[in-house]
Amino acid sequence: MGPLIGWFGRGKRVSAGDSDLKENIPNHIAIIMDGNGRWATRRGLPRIAGHRAGMNKVREAIRACDELGVQYLTLYAFSTENWKRPQDEVDYLMRLPEEFFRTEINELLKRGVQVRFVGDVTQLPTYTRETVVNTQRLTEGNTGMVVTFALNYGGRAEVIHAIHHYADQVKAGLATWEDLSEENFGRLLSTFPVPDPDLVIRTSGERRLSNFLIWQSVYSELWFTEVLWPDFTRTTLHEAIRDYQRRKRRFGGLK
Repeated sequence: MGPLIGWFGRGKRVSAGDSDLKENIPNHIAIIMDGNGRWATRRGLPRIAGHRAGMNKVREAIRACDELGVQYLTLYAFSTENWKRPQDEVDYLMRLPEEFFRTEINELLKRGVQVRFVGDVTQLPTYTRETVVNTQRLTEGNTGMVVTFALNYGGRAEVIHAIHHYADQVKAGLATWEDLSEENFGRLLSTFPVPDPDLVIRTSGERRLSNFLIWQSVYSELWFTEVLWPDFTRTTLHEAIRDYQRRKRRFGGLK
């Protein structure tokens, strides 16, 4: 494996040892970033130390995907169920977006990365909401890789919200229930117009989606690893992509 190259200011490249990765790169990769707390506990550290280490891996994942030519990257940052965690841990997690984008925004802009957020941001603290709004505003005109952060996100809540929205359209005479289809329903989801993920990666050894992109991932390839998120490396990502490239995607049909 060649050394890591700078995220910004250089052209994209794949090292010579990874030349096989140039073909059939997933257009959209989604990652369930799991295992921060366990990573810290195993080292005798507070759980928040694991979340800080995990934040650093977000930076590396964006860099690695961008260099490979991935067009869309979606990261599960905070679920609707994560509010059940200890308050001090939740408070720390709510501060991380502000810290991350304060240090990374200039580099994101230089590269042309567009940042999006999905999830119910109305329940987030004011300082977190301000980070969300400002980051989206600053990057909305960028035309490079689209990085989406799922923040206070739940797949079931997203579907329910879309149903209510469509019902409002029917009530207003703008749509009918007979016209409801998978295609126009998908347009009501918060992820639209980002395409469905080709590959969903989950770290930490857990083998479930945990309410993440439940509509969008019906035909995604799933890849699970025992690696905890703070230990996730470029090598781990390449391993997942190589496994993806060996699979035959039939989408319910035959080839």
